[in-house]
Amino acid sequence: MLESVYLNQNTLSQFVNKSDRVALSEFAILKGGEIDLAKGSVVQRSGTWYAVFRDCGMQKWERAGSNKKSAEKLLAKRMNQINSGTYQDYEKILFEEYSEKWLSEYAKISVKKSTYDAYSDIVRLHLNTAFGKKYLHTIRTADIQKLVSQKITKYGLSPKSAVNILIPLKEMFKHAVIWGYINRDPSQYVKRPRVEQEEMDFFTPEEVRLFLDHVNPAYYTLFLTAVMTGMRRGEVLALQWGDIDWNSNQILVRRSYSKGEFIQPKTKNSIRRIVISPVLKQSLNRHKTFGEDSDMDLIFSNEVGLPLDPDNLIKREFHPALDRAGLRRIRFHDLRHTYASILIAQGENIKFVQSQLGHASAKTTLDRYGHLMPNLENDAARRLDKTVFGNFVRKLLESPNFEGTPTQKKIPKAVVLQGLKIGSGEGI
Repeated sequence: MLESVYLNQNTLSQFVNKSDRVALSEFAILKGGEIDLAKGSVVQRSGTWYAVFRDCGMQKWERAGSNKKSAEKLLAKRMNQINSGTYQDYEKILFEEYSEKWLSEYAKISVKKSTYDAYSDIVRLHLNTAFGKKYLHTIRTADIQKLVSQKITKYGLSPKSAVNILIPLKEMFKHAVIWGYINRDPSQYVKRPRVEQEEMDFFTPEEVRLFLDHVNPAYYTLFLTAVMTGMRRGEVLALQWGDIDWNSNQILVRRSYSKGEFIQPKTKNSIRRIVISPVLKQSLNRHKTFGEDSDMDLIFSNEVGLPLDPDNLIKREFHPALDRAGLRRIRFHDLRHTYASILIAQGENIKFVQSQLGHASAKTTLDRYGHLMPNLENDAARRLDKTVFGNFVRKLLESPNFEGTPTQKKIPKAVVLQGLKIGSGEGI
């Protein structure tokens, strides 16, 4: 059994603050004017000082360094925590062990497969490389901030890629707190790098018509659907005939196609109903009659009825059509931006635009597309006149001095003030 360390009041006051002394005094045993830390001591072994204490009957050794005073401060802190019920004995688990546990016990059953695959790659390529051999509870906010900074400045990653690394890391530490591995999340105050808004491109209506005039006829309805609904590529490729409500003229988006499998759409708001224009409805009807049959009930499929390969669609159909039309090579996703820009340009309500795109809120839609909205200030001002003055607007504009309008004040030609003439300027 280790000897207890006796600290008199003077010594105690040198390394613990008032609150610690109060906490210690609640359970310490007084002997001859000294405080006996009956459950703790400081011990030196091979030049290193340790704080040794008991928690729930278990003896704990915690390394404090080469300085005895540091060990005494650490001991006082731990005794205070034990007394107040805030002490937590960390389970010593390496980050790489915890990351595998988090991936298998949380991520694998809680996120989409594509998201899980992305998280696994980030853990393997970035996080385990940086923190794998560190104990989880020893990782500090500064360590994480340094990782983010180095990924951008040393390894040349974009700010957006650095943020993508932070996303699963923050989730991991959040669950580490919940699961009792740590009692403070070191990623909470990490500053995210500023991400510039994604550059957006879109076609004008004239460019849309030019593009559609040069697509392969077999893919005309597919590209028309993308332009006239704003659906993402994976959502278009996952469409089934059962998703079309011919009576209400709507398409129900309820799945996506990615990496060879059908998955849930990007977010819960992505499950939505999109209105079908008469031209698109006619084209879909014609495609149903003359297009490829699919055992999977797919609207757009290959010769054997299986889903189209997303990459081949871009390389073999989308880019060649753009080249034939003499148009710049935009991304397939920019057809979604094109749809949004056309809705906004024709003055559709922002809540309607939000619902068609599947955004979580109108704020998201405004943040992304607000700059495309036409300048309507002058129209608003004219409507204000019409609301207030009704049919009298023209009379007000044509006869500004009609009854009820303040008359123009007469300005004196000149005013004499202390020998100076001040006035309209006439005769001065």
